[in-house]
Amino acid sequence: MNKKHKVYFLYVLILTGVIAWLGVIFLAPYLKSQSLSLNIFIYSVFSPICHQTPSRSFFFYGQPLAVCGRCLGIYSGFFLGTLLYPFLKGFSNTDLPKTRIFVIFSIPIVIDTMGNFLHLWLTPNVPRFFIGFLWGLILPFYFIAGITDLLLNAGQPKEKFD
Repeated sequence: MNKKHKVYFLYVLILTGVIAWLGVIFLAPYLKSQSLSLNIFIYSVFSPICHQTPSRSFFFYGQPLAVCGRCLGIYSGFFLGTLLYPFLKGFSNTDLPKTRIFVIFSIPIVIDTMGNFLHLWLTPNVPRFFIGFLWGLILPFYFIAGITDLLLNAGQPKEKFD
């Protein structure tokens, strides 16, 4: 398999994983609403990465999603960023975006998270979703570029730094 096909395959694999991840987030409350015990496993998979506080979550089928509103925003933004990646970056460019772009997109989520953590304010779910969405939107441009670079350079000699 040539490099172009490897990169394309990797992209499709990542996109499929993101779609599945989002699907499972919505599957958990559906299963819970149907009293199917598989929901317990799904909620437990997400519990180490999200607090799953119902008051900070959106509901589906009368049950809270497997993640909070901010996490849903991050994953939704990651999905859209993954969809946009080949159109904005292409598959041959493995350069990471500038660090300042990451910092600029990270400032709103850092401020909001710290304000909530320090009990200075309590952000409602919709703004939490959009703040997470903004941050999630840029993450694929680092993740896909990094994974692609790793794949393309696997087995290549490493540069030595003095």
